Amino acid sequence: MKHGFLQKAYEARSADETRALYDEWSATYEEEIRDQGYATPGRCAAALAKFAPDQTLPILDFGCGTGLSGLSLKLAGFATIDGVDISPDMLAKAEAKRLYRDLRIVEPGENLAPICRNYSAVAAIGVIGAGSAPPTVIDGILSGLPREGLFVMSFNDHALADKANTGRLNEWLDCGAARCLFREHGPHLPGIGLNSTVYVIQKN
Repeated sequence: MKHGFLQKAYEARSADETRALYDEWSATYEEEIRDQGYATPGRCAAALAKFAPDQTLPILDFGCGTGLSGLSLKLAGFATIDGVDISPDMLAKAEAKRLYRDLRIVEPGENLAPICRNYSAVAAIGVIGAGSAPPTVIDGILSGLPREGLFVMSFNDHALADKANTGRLNEWLDCGAARCLFREHGPHLPGIGLNSTVYVIQKN
């Protein structure tokens, strides 16, 4: 299979261009990334499950895409999952899986804090980085999470190379507003030799 969409995914673009790309990609997205051994959703879900005291509480799958991350969260034991994404076509694929209690469009730049304050945990799996969500998403999610709320997220190697991403996370950690419970570098898309770091962050 050709991997034209996957190659484009890591290129910087506007929010409207990103939405259009993922709408177009939705039909072949799962096949393309599964061909490459997409490992980060399972790694994130397993890491979050280690620290979540009550897996019956609702969690938010931010940037849920077609629902692969939701499936991993469900398999890890999370009972009630809501999802948001900028792509209507991706959300249609997620809805067909019947994994989510609620699904909705989130607009680029939307204030995430009012959304996230309704959850004890938020997941942003393979979402933040060039060609996807900006690092300011970290601020919106952690601002909204209640005290001791959990945030599982990942940076792939492309995102790690951009210090704006790790710098934004470190601002929260260095000032003591949040703490890192878990950090592990491992496989992301092994078929193309791409890794990712998975984090579990707790808001203080």
